[in-house]
Formats: sequence, C-alpha cells, structure tokens
Amino acid sequence: MSTGENIVYLLDDEPEMVKALTRLLRAKRFEVRGFTSVRAFLDAYRPEPNACLVLDVAMPELDGLELQRRLTNQGIVLPVIFLTGHGDIPMSVRAMKAGAADFLAKPVDAAALIRAVRSALKTAQARRQTIMEAAELANRLATLTPREREVMEHVVAGKLTKQIAADLGTGEQNIKLHRAHIMKKMGVRSLADLVRAAERLRG
Repeated sequence: MSTGENIVYLLDDEPEMVKALTRLLRAKRFEVRGFTSVRAFLDAYRPEPNACLVLDVAMPELDGLELQRRLTNQGIVLPVIFLTGHGDIPMSVRAMKAGAADFLAKPVDAAALIRAVRSALKTAQARRQTIMEAAELANRLATLTPREREVMEHVVAGKLTKQIAADLGTGEQNIKLHRAHIMKKMGVRSLADLVRAAERLRG
C-alpha cells in the first residue's frame, strides 16, 4: 500500500488523538488527512479511488452515525471505521447495519486499527472495481442497435433461437447473426456470461 493510493481520512474532535493516530498510520505508509471538525472534513473531502474514514462517534457538531447517514444519502460510499470511548452494543449494531466497516473502542489497539484500515481499503478498492466494471458494461450495451437489444432481452430470458425468430417475425439466421454480434459487442464468450452481464446491468 503506497502513499498516494490509499488515503485514510481521520476525524476526531481531540487534536491529540488525531496527532497520535496520524503518526501511527503514516508509520504504516498510509496517506492520512486528519481533521478535528466535521465542517473541516466536509470542506476538504474529495472522492478518492481508495479511501476510508476513521470517525469518532461522539463529534460535538454532528453525531458520527448521523454523519455516516448524510454521506450515504449524498452518494458518498466511503468505508467508515468508528471509534468510541463510550460505545455500547446497540450503537455498534446501528453503525454496522448502516454499513460501517468496523467499530473500535478507545483507547484504540494499534494492531486492530491497522487491520481495520487495511480491510476498509480493500473494501473501497473492490467497490471501485465493481463500479468500473458496471460502467464498462453500460458502455458496451450502448453500442448495441435497438434490434440487438431486443434480441438480447429474449436470449437472456432463456428463449431458443426458433422462439425468438417467431416472436420478432424474422428468420432464425438473422437471430443467429444478431446473437453473434451481441456476444462480441458485450465482450462475452458464453450465454452464461451474457446472462450475468444482463443481471449486473439491471442492478
């Protein structure tokens, strides 16, 4: 994990905590951007390909769980590791259900935090890969003609060539040609791959 590729946003209202955790994380070659206020973090935040947020639950301006909710509502999908000095089980459950990557108690165990950060960054990387693959599929779908899209819908529904030809009022040879073009344009080699691609495009 090299500096510049893996960014850890650190948000805690205690300056000394920010300093200590920044030193710890930088020693492990993470790029750290520390903040002591929610406003400062929101003003400075920029979407990064591989990033996570280490967040104190008890921020004075805005509860950490509420900040997590707002980020999600704004479409900011950032793995969050919560820190708390007085967390309880219900709070932990709420955080995890809302998509938190981890929930650690203060004083923070250094090894546990490093493990949590590495795991969160892997999650961010996996999400980025999924987004990139979905965008590539959408671009490929856009290259299909209206007729090819129509044929593709019938193919992924499991219909035979003969059935598709009858439904669309054309010959089987035309359907076979359309199907070959669809497979090539969508970058797939089998019907199973095409079905999986269609499912991902749906959602």
